[in-house]
Amino acid sequence: MLAQAVETVVRDTLDRFSSQITRVEVHLSDENSGEKFGTKDKRCLLEVRLASYQPIAVTDRAATPEQAVSGAAEKMKHLLETTLGRLSDR
Repeated sequence: MLAQAVETVVRDTLDRFSSQITRVEVHLSDENSGEKFGTKDKRCLLEVRLASYQPIAVTDRAATPEQAVSGAAEKMKHLLETTLGRLSDR
C-alpha cells in the first residue's frame, strides 16, 4: 500500500529527529491531473512541526509518488539538520 510505504520512508529518513517532531503531514498530488503525462508530475509536500517552533515544509516533484516522497523526505532531513543546528547554536 502507498500509505504504508510513505510512512516507512518518512519514519526511516526522519527517525533521528523524532524527539523534536510533534507532527508530520504528507500531501501527494498529480500536477497534470490525468490530462497529460509528464516525467515529474507527481508532487509531495512534506510539512513537519517541531515543538515550540513554526512548521517547516519542503516540496519535491518526481515521476512516481514514491520517488516524490523519498525526495521530499531527504530534503526535509537536510533542512532539519540545518535548522536544528542553528537553533542549538543560539
